[in-house]
Amino acid sequence: MATPDTLTGPDLATTGIALTDLADGAMLRGHAHGEPVLLVRRGAELLAVGALCPHAGAPLDTGLLVGDTVRCPWHHACFSLRTGAALRAPALDPLPRWTVAQREGRAYVTGKQEQGPLAPDSPPASPKTDAHPKQIVIVGAGGAGSAAAEMLRREGYEGSITLLDEEADVPYDRTALSKSFGPDSAPKAALRPAGFYAEHNITIIRGKVAALDVSGRRVQLADGATHAYDALLLATGAEPVRLDIPGHDLPHVHVLRSLADHRAIVAGAAQAKKAVVLGASFIGLEAAAALHELGLEVHVVAPDDVPLAKVLGPELGAMVHRLHQEKGIHFHLQQKATAIEAEAVVLKNGERLPADLVVVGIGVRPRLALAEAAGLTMDKGVLVDEFLQTSSPGIYAAGDIARWPDAHTGAAIRVEHWVVAQRQGQTAARNMLGQREKFDAVPFFWSKHYKLSVRYVGHAEKWDELTTNGPLTEREGSVAFRQNGHTLAVASVQRDLDNLKAEVALEANDEAALAKLLRS
Repeated sequence: MATPDTLTGPDLATTGIALTDLADGAMLRGHAHGEPVLLVRRGAELLAVGALCPHAGAPLDTGLLVGDTVRCPWHHACFSLRTGAALRAPALDPLPRWTVAQREGRAYVTGKQEQGPLAPDSPPASPKTDAHPKQIVIVGAGGAGSAAAEMLRREGYEGSITLLDEEADVPYDRTALSKSFGPDSAPKAALRPAGFYAEHNITIIRGKVAALDVSGRRVQLADGATHAYDALLLATGAEPVRLDIPGHDLPHVHVLRSLADHRAIVAGAAQAKKAVVLGASFIGLEAAAALHELGLEVHVVAPDDVPLAKVLGPELGAMVHRLHQEKGIHFHLQQKATAIEAEAVVLKNGERLPADLVVVGIGVRPRLALAEAAGLTMDKGVLVDEFLQTSSPGIYAAGDIARWPDAHTGAAIRVEHWVVAQRQGQTAARNMLGQREKFDAVPFFWSKHYKLSVRYVGHAEKWDELTTNGPLTEREGSVAFRQNGHTLAVASVQRDLDNLKAEVALEANDEAALAKLLRS
């Protein structure tokens, strides 16, 4: 919804803009009829769409034009400038389109054209055909599963879609769970309003999946119910690693993976004064920041020398560490908890940290049991090809469980990122409809610490060289992760446009563009 502060720039409906003031390839933020509008010039053609990303409200005029698309500067969603379609998650809704008229050397934005969130692209890439599977079952309604279900409808699929998940609350945005523990934070996590899936003929069945009958093409639930499929997507996600120390099951000890976990922490935080977070992962540190902002005294315990150094490198990890220290977070590094008591956490060095709330964030592991029992080929995950198909025809896998051949590194990788899961779900949906689309997206994730965000494109499990550009000590700059002279990933702080440019360069395997970007 437009607000007065979003209506910046010229009034493109009444006064318009001189064509000479809009260069080829330029983006202009303005407004028309009380709504923010992005006007783009592509040669002699003028295109206009909504100016704010529907995912989180980012200003698209600060993003990046790539051909006839615009990419969001915050979370790297991508939109068609011609149709407004959301081409890449995490944005799921299209942008409104506006018509543009030219009169006497000026451009004016006129009529608005809106479409529903699951309206098929025109024309849909997968037109109705008898070759489509009649029944599609998706196991897991998280990022990959829910995105796949939506994409099937966007592609014009009219058959049966059944989402199976044991969680009562899915689908929801898992990335929101660690960023706030306020009393109204849970409702904001919902991906869609009540009734949305039923309205689009997507059936969600709550229940634990017990077995997969590959030869019979059926999925069996723990209650004995079975669901036949012609095509199947496994998107079972991951589960949190749990402690195995005395006191790990006390009522004030929580993991953070589900919306139910989030609610439990919200309830506990409302009564707590001192919290201990076990683990300095992204989730752990985001949770620590969120608890601190509620007024709790927060201690973080981790075995690391520098938090996040294994992912971000020592310099960027140290920057995030200093930020949390300055905010008042107490760190106990190179330490582990050996026991949890009713009012304290006991460390390996004998120190006792008073705590009436404990949050455990020591990692997750993929949920592979269903795929393993079904006899699918495994490799520290469910092995899939470039089309996300498993070793069994008609069965696809996406999200945290899928290990796929990465076109950019040449290695088989498995990535536990929300945006990757959503994009894989979208690709798997198209492939279930016969498109044969390779999954070749460059992985992306973001992590928010107070008002500072880290954006990371690519995938670097290890590296032999780090190239830093910018004053990271002043919380600005980028870090490139390189192996054998090849750039694998780029992490950026306060350089959103540079991170988008790095994404494009990684997609093209353009080392020259990456080197130039990191020298600028």
